[in-house]
Amino acid sequence: MGEITEFFDREQAGGRELYPLLPLRDIVIFPHMVAPLFVGRPKSINALEGAMEKDKIVFLATQKDPKVDEPENADIYEIGSLGQVIQMLKLPDGTVKVLVEGKGRGKIHAFVRREECLYVEVEVLAEPQDETTAEAEALMRSIREAFENYVNLNKKVPPETVASLSGIADAGRLADTIIAHLNVRISDKQEILALLDPLLRLEHLLMMIERELEILQIEKKIRSRVKSQMERSQKEYYLNEQMRAIQKELGEKDEFKQEIRSLEEKIQKKGMSKEATEKALGELRKLKMMSPMSAEATVVRNYIDWLVSLPWKSATRARLDIDYAETILEADHFGLERVKERILEYLAVQAMVKKIRGPILCLVGPPGVGKTSLGRSIAKSMGRKFVRISLGGMRDEAEIRGHRRTYIGAMPGKVILSMRKAGVRNPVFLLDEIDKMSTDFRGDPSAALLEVLDPEQNSTFADHFLDIEYDLSNVLFIATANTLYSIPRPLQDRMEIIRIEGYTEEEKLNIAKRYLVPKQMEAHGLPGEQVHFSDSALYEVIRRYTREAGVRSLEREIANILRKIARELVKSKEKGRRFTVNAQQVKKYLGVQRFSYGLREEEDRVGLGIGLAWTEVGGELLTIEVTVLPGQGKLTVTGKLGDVMRESAQAALSYVRSRWQELDLEKDFYNKIDIHIHVPEGAIPKDGPSAGITMATALASALTGRKVFRDLAMTGEITLRGRVLAIGGLKEKLLAAKRAGITRVLIPKDNEKNLEEVPPQILKALEVIPVAHMDEVLAEALAPATPLGSGEEKRREIPVGPEEPVHH
Repeated sequence: MGEITEFFDREQAGGRELYPLLPLRDIVIFPHMVAPLFVGRPKSINALEGAMEKDKIVFLATQKDPKVDEPENADIYEIGSLGQVIQMLKLPDGTVKVLVEGKGRGKIHAFVRREECLYVEVEVLAEPQDETTAEAEALMRSIREAFENYVNLNKKVPPETVASLSGIADAGRLADTIIAHLNVRISDKQEILALLDPLLRLEHLLMMIERELEILQIEKKIRSRVKSQMERSQKEYYLNEQMRAIQKELGEKDEFKQEIRSLEEKIQKKGMSKEATEKALGELRKLKMMSPMSAEATVVRNYIDWLVSLPWKSATRARLDIDYAETILEADHFGLERVKERILEYLAVQAMVKKIRGPILCLVGPPGVGKTSLGRSIAKSMGRKFVRISLGGMRDEAEIRGHRRTYIGAMPGKVILSMRKAGVRNPVFLLDEIDKMSTDFRGDPSAALLEVLDPEQNSTFADHFLDIEYDLSNVLFIATANTLYSIPRPLQDRMEIIRIEGYTEEEKLNIAKRYLVPKQMEAHGLPGEQVHFSDSALYEVIRRYTREAGVRSLEREIANILRKIARELVKSKEKGRRFTVNAQQVKKYLGVQRFSYGLREEEDRVGLGIGLAWTEVGGELLTIEVTVLPGQGKLTVTGKLGDVMRESAQAALSYVRSRWQELDLEKDFYNKIDIHIHVPEGAIPKDGPSAGITMATALASALTGRKVFRDLAMTGEITLRGRVLAIGGLKEKLLAAKRAGITRVLIPKDNEKNLEEVPPQILKALEVIPVAHMDEVLAEALAPATPLGSGEEKRREIPVGPEEPVHH
């Protein structure tokens, strides 16, 4: 390419002409070729407009790299074509569509860069005169024949093009026309454009066509081969479908065979027990001989699937870090020291020995104290997986042991089902609400649990569906219950009972501050510092709006307050506003107080004793009223009392009758009166022996006219000889006494050892007096008798009717 030495004007070109340059991408324009072009570059559009203003001639040269937007001199081929603009049309998107026709070859000698566009100094290249020789004729015939073959193979070139070539007698024009239709590289086309000798051009072109023909022949062979393969594949597919249809009729499918092979591999790799492996392989042999569509095959396949899906060897590597476990348990639950201590002991023993049978714990306590969530925390602290099944309302033994495979739709019981869900053979397994199971004609699920929860037997647990032994000895079983009396004794004997008592007010306060308030604030979309509950507010909620051993109602009431605060924030549109909740605002948010706190009698009364009762939701005060009426010795007991409590009333009356002298009564006093014992809140069922001494005290008070101290409560079972026997639920009863404002409590002497389990703050607030005999109870409970005046009868007259109306 000639160097640029100076700028030329067309008038100064000296035999060369100056033309606007239109750089082309991915196309070479040959003489006599008409082609549409789409032009979008501003300088190229300016070049076309400049040509239209003069003689409509532009120089068409191809870029070496079509990706270059601003081509330099070295980026453009020096041989190009002079083209005449036939038509130019501006499009709405700013581009230009132009139709150009090649007029002749030219060579660039210099580039002239101007502001509007690029000009080039072009030397018009004249082609040699075409001499019709035998060689030229032979070349032209060969070219036409080769091109016709090319068109037949290519299918992209219109057939009319071959017909149009017959009218071209000029060798150079023939070569230029054919090369424009060949699908070759731009560099090959540019090579043909640069050749001026027509014969040489034809020779190169023939070589190119022959090369293309060879490539097209290979492509045709490949297409033919692919087509034949596709036809063969389609044929095979059609035949395979026919084979499948035949096999379906015969009951022998390839998929069925593959499934059997897959099951066999799973059995070999699963690492099952010897018994399970033999059983699975035996069932697999049966399956091979069955029709895959038969109902029995489905049952066998389902059985094998269950066997290979159970965890036989896979286990979680237990974390034996006692400090970590203690941190997790303390972070998740407040109090519950005995349970935490037992779990840490288990981890310590497991760290000392290689294998230890998992303990079977039973957490017994009122609702809402955290028994279920504690199971989750235990699993987390040990690094084990956690599974839970609810036993509440379960009445079918098959739900534990599964159904035998003879039944339609049979499946394993919930124990095996949960083991598959866990995926490991040593999870923490929570049996929730174990005291809520019942029995009917389908069996007793609690009896089925005897094997599951027996450390000596559960290593060979047999599910009816599996019909083989499965090892449950690595599982840590935790059961939860609200009461023990509904759990059969043999089942209780297999579990380690851990009682979770109700929370004290101080414990509830700590739980609310540490866990419940932050949890509910997050649930209600309130930032941590936006709402502050004072201690007085939380005490107000605990005392006046909840009456429970746990904290479920407390959490609900906290959520109730936060909902109202959230509503105020949204309504006022002051999302950054801070709230401090005190006792007065609790009344505003929660309304009328639901429970009375610190309720006790305002003064000492005759025939009114205060006992202490245990319920599923904690301890309660039990008021016992006795009224003496004129009559013939009839005893009436009311208040929806159970048999045990009625018998306690009879025993209390018998004791009082036996002590007629000590109580300064007439020997046959009971023949002249009727006695009515009533326990208020008559809609609530009541039972148990622990109200015996309270009934005896109220009877003695009503018969002697001596008042019972209002600040005293008592609990204990009475015998006919007046002995005071031990009771249960001491902690809950003392909590109830403190909550009601009682200052002195009489408890059985045998329960004195249980005071160690009572929180120190409770013992500090109460004067606990252990008693062994009913005489001690009367000495502590009854006010001194009023001295008799002179001349009165020796024996005191029994007061008839209540001293005055008693209000509760």
